[in-house]
Amino acid sequence: MEQNAVTAPTSHGRQLTDHQRMACQVIPQAISITLSIRELIRQGYLFGAHVLLRALVERAAILLYLHLYPEEIDRWNRGWHQQDAPGLAKMFDAIQTKQQRDPTVRGRDLTASMNSLLHAKPDSAPWNLVSMGEKGLGHAVSKILNRPELCDDLCANVIPWVAVVQSMMAAYFPHEPAA
Repeated sequence: MEQNAVTAPTSHGRQLTDHQRMACQVIPQAISITLSIRELIRQGYLFGAHVLLRALVERAAILLYLHLYPEEIDRWNRGWHQQDAPGLAKMFDAIQTKQQRDPTVRGRDLTASMNSLLHAKPDSAPWNLVSMGEKGLGHAVSKILNRPELCDDLCANVIPWVAVVQSMMAAYFPHEPAA
């Protein structure tokens, strides 16, 4: 947040590259989603926060992908349409390839659980499962206050993506002062 408060005003009223214009849209969205996740966690709405994780990851991946593949900005400028732009799994594969690594985990495997949550697939059931005491288990429709491992898992998954967004802020606006 502090770095965004320093960097964002410097982007106003000046010529920006296509990459910087994209970053001016995607970075604030990622920060807003992060703040939404934080608030949902604070209030105990862990399932909704987990669903939002994919939206954050996708924005961080777009920032990283377009940084590593700058020629792809034309796809962004054309609207980043589903049939034209790479999906999240393909971006993960391309990012790993660009970093000269054989994909240790395929993109589709990295996105599988997030996609399950987003699209209400059967294997998303554990993410809102709660104990109902002697009555067994049920699926929470509201706050989940008795599953600290869900909260821990969510936080452990959010933090690296916030770091990616922050690093991309520095990559797209390299001459801006640090907060």
